Amino acid sequence: MDIPLELSLEQKFNLKVYEEQIRRMNQEQAQTFLIEVLQQLMVKDNVIRHLMRRV
Repeated sequence: MDIPLELSLEQKFNLKVYEEQIRRMNQEQAQTFLIEVLQQLMVKDNVIRHLMRRV
């Protein structure tokens, strides 16, 4: 199974948009944003794990 390790063009664009937003944040806002993103990634991992168990 080939797992794509590169970002798509759309993902690269979205990353650039996030980068610009984060650069305008102060440190506290950036830390809060980082924590929220990490939480969302953990939830995503849980959903994938759950779906994989069902297969």
